[in-house]
Parts: sequence; C-alpha cells; structure tokens
Amino acid sequence: MSNAMISPTTQGEWAQVCSHMRDEIGDAAFDSWFKPMSVHSIESGTANISVPTRFMRDWIANNYLEQIKALWSSFNDQIIHVEVIVANAQGGGGILSQASQHAQQSQPRATTSAPQAQLAPAQPARLADQLGAPLDARFTFDHFVVGKPNEFAYAASKRVAEAETPPFNPLFLYGGSGLGKTHLMHAIAQQYVAMYPGRTAVFLTAEKFMYRFIRALREQKTVDFKEQFRSVDMLLIDDVQFIAGKDSTQEELFHTFNSLVDQGRQIVLSADKSPSDIEGLEERLKSRLNHGLVADLHATTYELRLGILLSKAEQLGVELPSKVTEFLAHKISSNVRELEGALNRVVAHSQLVGRPITLETSQEVLHDLLRANDRRVTIEEIQKKVAEHFNIRVSDMHSARRARSVARPRQIAMHLSKQLTTRSLPEIGRKFGGRDHTTVMHAVKKVDELCLSDQDFAEDVELLRRMLGGVN
Repeated sequence: MSNAMISPTTQGEWAQVCSHMRDEIGDAAFDSWFKPMSVHSIESGTANISVPTRFMRDWIANNYLEQIKALWSSFNDQIIHVEVIVANAQGGGGILSQASQHAQQSQPRATTSAPQAQLAPAQPARLADQLGAPLDARFTFDHFVVGKPNEFAYAASKRVAEAETPPFNPLFLYGGSGLGKTHLMHAIAQQYVAMYPGRTAVFLTAEKFMYRFIRALREQKTVDFKEQFRSVDMLLIDDVQFIAGKDSTQEELFHTFNSLVDQGRQIVLSADKSPSDIEGLEERLKSRLNHGLVADLHATTYELRLGILLSKAEQLGVELPSKVTEFLAHKISSNVRELEGALNRVVAHSQLVGRPITLETSQEVLHDLLRANDRRVTIEEIQKKVAEHFNIRVSDMHSARRARSVARPRQIAMHLSKQLTTRSLPEIGRKFGGRDHTTVMHAVKKVDELCLSDQDFAEDVELLRRMLGGVN
C-alpha cells in the first residue's frame, strides 16, 4: 500500500499513536520529531514511517521506535514491525537538495529488529537546544535601543529576522565589545522562530562550534555533526574571530556555510572586526563572509547612552534623577554592557540599603568604575601628546604629508589610538584625515614590528603610553 493509498483506518491508527506519544514525551519533543513523520506504506505486517533526514531516522530508531511499535500493535495486532525510512521532506521536514535526497534514500532502513548504532546520550529533543546555547529572553528587538551608531545593523537584523527567505547571506555584524552584537543575534533568532514556528534557529559561539567539531572527530561522529548543523533553517555564530588560525574548524565552517547557502538557509555571524580585518582567517572564508551584508556597530554616542539608561531604568521599574542619568551617560562611554552594569549597581545599592538614588550615592557606589573610565583618553588627546613629543603640528596628524618625520609619529598615534581607546579601525581612520581602516591596520602592524626590532623606538612608544595613562 503506497503513501497515496493509505486507508482512513491506518491514518486513524497513526493519529492515535501520535496522540499517545505526545502525552508521553511532551509537546516540544513531539513537535521536533513526530510532526515531520508520516505513514509511507504498510507491507506484509510492516509499517513504514517516512522522515526527511537520516539523522532523524537514526534518532527515532534509537529513542522511539519500540514505543511506536508497541502502541501501534495495541491498536492493530497485524502490525508486527515498524521501520523508519528516509524519504522526501514533507510537512515540517527540512529542505533537501536532490543530491542529499539521493544519498539519504540510498541508506539502509532503521527497523525494530536491526541492531542500532549508538548516538550521544541524553541529547535534548529540540535541535536548537541540542546544538546551540539558550536564547536570552531579555535580548529582543523591543529592548534594543536604536541610535545613529547602530541603526544600520539593527535594520539589517530586523530584515533577516522577518524574511521568509534570506535577503542577504550571510549577515555579518561587527564592532567592539559590549556594543550590542550578541543582543541583536538573540533578537534575530527569537523573532525568526516566533514568525516561523516550524523552523529551527541555532545560536552558539564559534568556540562552542569548534569544541563540538573536535568532539565529533574524537568520537568518530563527524557525519552526525555535519547532518545536524546542515539541517537547521538559521545558523547564528558569535565571535567568529575565535577560529582565526584554526584551519580544520575553518574548513568545516566553510563547508557548512556553503551547504546552508545552497539550501537557501540563513546564516548570521558576528566578530569584533570586519571579515577583511580578521588575521588568520582563510581567504576563501573571508570572501564568503564578505559576500553578504557586512554591518558594523559604532561606539555609542551620548544621546544613545541616555536612551539606553532610560530604557533600562524602565525595565527595572525605577526612576532615575536626570542628573544621575546625564552623569552616567557622560562618564561611562566605553560600551553598553559596562553602562548597564553600572546602572544595575546603583539600583541594587539603593534597594539594599534603602537610600534614594542621588548623584552623590552613584559616585560613591561607582568610584572604582569611574576612576577606570577617567583614565581613558581620546584620540584627540593622543594626537596632541604624540605631536608634542615629536615636535610636529597636530594638523600633521590629519594631513596628506608622507615625509617620515610626520608619517612615523602619525602611525604611532594610530597605534596608541587602537590600544588605548575603544574606537573601531574605521573610526580611528576618520580621525586621521579620513583615512581608510586598512591604513590604520598597516600603521598598527608597522609600529609592532618596529618595537620588536628597534629598542629606542619601543622605549619612545612605551613612554608615550605611560604619559597617556595606558599603564596603571
């Protein structure tokens, strides 16, 4: 009896099996594993159940097949065996290319009587939980404060989260620590699965991706690893710079990337630098990462920091005096994470000791943090100090002059700006007469090389660093 000729009685029996299984394993596990299943055929006492992938077939065979057989036999004693076969994706099944369908359909069947291969124990039912990190419910688009430094990255993230098919692939977010990259990635994943409940979004760090790959190699389960990661609808990987220089992991990410793009699945990645600026990344991977949309998050402005503080205070249910809000927005300019941490400390202190939030108590509670921020210098201060030291004009820092007497101090100032400020490479370049970020990269690398080869030069740079407060 073929799939097109399944009788109403058989369909009713399968519905009863499914109903009992839902009660036994819960909605989440049922939706992950049973929704994509369907009755394929009934042949000589054997019920054939079809699933879209070999990975699902193996998992069901190892975890649910005996329960299915026992339940079905209780409704129909003519059912002696149950087999799980790989067939074309149906209903909630994943999208398969013709090549992968052919490869999977050629695999042997999983049956109740055949010995089963051992999979990793205690894997959670949902693929997203099984492969990735939990999504933080606080990190939504509604809780992301938008301003000029991050509006482009925010708009691109919203577009990806709401699109049924990838509008650009991949979306690559980059910027300094604490500027909102991880927040946006969590928001994308949560919005995507809310809009498309039958789809899977997996979020994890590049470090976790690497460790999972290493474990798969060690346990000789690379086939399972590949099938798992290449069957998701959206893959989000944070801190891609972590795999720079790790050739095997880069190769696996490259092939996973290609497979997902070929299947029309969405990829979102983040790093602290743009793909072109990550040293130790293979050129073919850089090319792939640059192929989609690259969006950066700049350092926060005073206005954006004010907005973040007011939004966070509203979430915490507290009223901040305007003087305190303005003070924190002025003093803590490094990143959003530090700013929110400062506010949490102020609020917690007020609630624990029973004192109102004032400018004086805020200064007292945050004295260590404020002292650290006071030591941070601006690019303008660095340019002025370096110009004085080398007896050149500050305007030379922005000029097009290439004489060594000017170019070398300018490179040192760029190098110190990268070390002592939280500004991105493009931002530093703009402060030096609108230069490209690659010029800043070259300057940083050149100064590092000269420090290694020229002791006097290294002492000059170190002296300037100390003068600017770069050493405690």
